[in-house]
Amino acid sequence: MRLFDVKRGLGALLLLATASLLSGCDMALMSPKGQVGMEQKSLILTALGLMLIVVVPVIVMAVAFAYKYRASNTSATYAPDWAHSNKIEAVVWTVPVIIIVILAVITWKTSHSLDPYKPLESDVKPVQVDVISLDWKWLFVYPELGIASVNELAFPVNTPVNFRVTSDTVMNSFFIPQLGGQIYAMAGMQTKLHLIANEAGEYKGISGGYSGAGFSGMKFKAIATQDQAGFDAWVAKVKASSKALSTMDEFNALAKKSENHPVEYFASADPKLFVNIINKFMGGMSHGGHATPAAGSADHEGMNHEAMNHDAAPKAGAMDHEGMNHEASQEDAMENQAMNHDAHAGHMAMSADKSVKAGSEE
Repeated sequence: MRLFDVKRGLGALLLLATASLLSGCDMALMSPKGQVGMEQKSLILTALGLMLIVVVPVIVMAVAFAYKYRASNTSATYAPDWAHSNKIEAVVWTVPVIIIVILAVITWKTSHSLDPYKPLESDVKPVQVDVISLDWKWLFVYPELGIASVNELAFPVNTPVNFRVTSDTVMNSFFIPQLGGQIYAMAGMQTKLHLIANEAGEYKGISGGYSGAGFSGMKFKAIATQDQAGFDAWVAKVKASSKALSTMDEFNALAKKSENHPVEYFASADPKLFVNIINKFMGGMSHGGHATPAAGSADHEGMNHEAMNHDAAPKAGAMDHEGMNHEASQEDAMENQAMNHDAHAGHMAMSADKSVKAGSEE
């Protein structure tokens, strides 16, 4: 057997092996069950089709030219001095430029229409879900219902879901392939994602970024119930649990590292848990550094104000009113110092609350 035949046989076997391995893929992205997923599928296919306009002709020409100008084809035109063709240059440059322009327009439009922070338009009130990435599990808190679950969430079909996503550990990625969208989960930060399921079913959710030894088991179920009654039944099942997640001590116990964590329900959960987790990474930096400069500026402003009023007194008019103006300037300075002190106290209070309000925005 010749060496060429052996290589050809090995190539065929490799092709068959690759095809058999790919047959195990479920192509979740190409089987969307939600509005966002469908739009993303359309974008993928459109971009792929535009790129194939160049790729397919190049592949065809590579095979055709190799066959036409093979050594055994003595009838092929022999042109060793050929170097340039304006027609070929025009095609080679014009077609890619047109494709790039079309892709640029599509990218600009879809970057706005598929913005994960953009709420979905619907007449149905959305379901609010706070997502917290842990080692190695997902915690879902329903702040409006006061419940929580681990590695499972539910929502009614055709109902928008507003996700707020953060992490209590390393950076991660929240992803439900069939519903579309993927968003990062980062400690001390809040990201948002808006999804909807147009078909009832149970969809697989995964972690899209490596986060350690238990990464492969960091999966969850997203259940789109047939109707509101189905969702209410799921909520009732969660509330029937004897577990609670109302304090940070209870949360810290849950947050301990675990692999392949089972589904877990919590009948009660602190609605501010998401905000508290974000704020714990901010520490006292939001207000600790303002105390000394603010106090100094308040005293400085009071002194300047007093000095200005004192200097302005002689300019007010007659000498017999100098004592009255000086006394009035001292009273004004004392009042201004008190106002500045109160303003400073208010500034400190606002600074102390700033981190909490920042995390609690919808």
